[in-house]
Amino acid sequence: MQGQPPQNGILPVQHLQQAIHDGAILADQQITAAQLQPASLDLRLGIDAWRVQASFLPGSKMTVADKLAKFAMHKIDLSDGAVLERGCVYIVKLQESLALPRGVSAMANPKSSTGRLDIFTRLICDHANEFELVSDGYKGPLYAEISPRTFSVLVRAGSRLSQLRLRQGQANVSDDAMQSLHTVVGLVHGAWSDEVDIQDGVGLTVNLEPDQKSGMIGWRARKHAGLIDVDAPASQPVDAFWERVASADLTAGGLVLNPDEFYILASREFVTVPKNHAAEMRAYDTREGEFRAHYAGFFDPGFGMAELGAEGTRAVLEVRSHDVPFLIDQGQTVCRLVYEPMLAVPQRLYGAGGSNYQSQGLRLAKHFIQD
Repeated sequence: MQGQPPQNGILPVQHLQQAIHDGAILADQQITAAQLQPASLDLRLGIDAWRVQASFLPGSKMTVADKLAKFAMHKIDLSDGAVLERGCVYIVKLQESLALPRGVSAMANPKSSTGRLDIFTRLICDHANEFELVSDGYKGPLYAEISPRTFSVLVRAGSRLSQLRLRQGQANVSDDAMQSLHTVVGLVHGAWSDEVDIQDGVGLTVNLEPDQKSGMIGWRARKHAGLIDVDAPASQPVDAFWERVASADLTAGGLVLNPDEFYILASREFVTVPKNHAAEMRAYDTREGEFRAHYAGFFDPGFGMAELGAEGTRAVLEVRSHDVPFLIDQGQTVCRLVYEPMLAVPQRLYGAGGSNYQSQGLRLAKHFIQD
């Protein structure tokens, strides 16, 4: 990261490797190649976890450890694994820590599989007033707040639920810049691409047209299902955890979201993230509807690129209604994609070596046995 010309952007994988070498990213155990993505680093749970009464931020005058000393209910050892119960809140110290140089900040998101399991997780650092953001030049430990919402999960030290990105400079991506990028690349496409809505990001809408093969619109999580091991892919039968949502579930042309139930739906648009950009999915303004449209919100460079064999890749929407039933209509805007330039093109792109979610449709988390 030293000697870089002054510019803004997300650090690609080769710069993350350099940051590890330079000691800007530290770890209790050696960071592995499997943790490195084109523009992000998977973060690992450590051995120390705490059950807490409620979510919290430490604030500018306290560390997370200070807060835990006053607020934690029970300490849990994750060395041999432990069950995190649905509806409870936990704080876990991560194996990775940071010693960022001036001019470099960080931000985090849940991994795609974490969001699709309805595990609400957010990064916390010392003296923080916001979740998921790490200030310029931060030096200190990292923690994850974890709250399984639908399924209880088995985790252990080394489990990877969230991912970290580093940014040099400030994020400042204008609508005009995204419009220009869309004109050149075609950020979203399909029968509606001439209707692209770019305002504080590229609008994504929900697809309620049944799949031609399966007749499905989406998935609804079963409320009282079994335990999921987050480190065991293709280990659970789909029907034990999910109900299919089909055209028979539509009302007045839309889908009624039941309060506090969890749905997997898909965007109407096909999404492309060019190799010199990354994208973050941000929740839509709740004034437009009382629902949350995602937990996992990061798209690596190369996502949906036809050159990498991605023929029509939709964004998967993790949707939860709040407080009251809410009717969501075909084509309703549910979230926005904000594109941000990379500091350099990553040495490898998303999906180039295979991926669980490239060319995805209504795809559940990798933990379920799917065709």
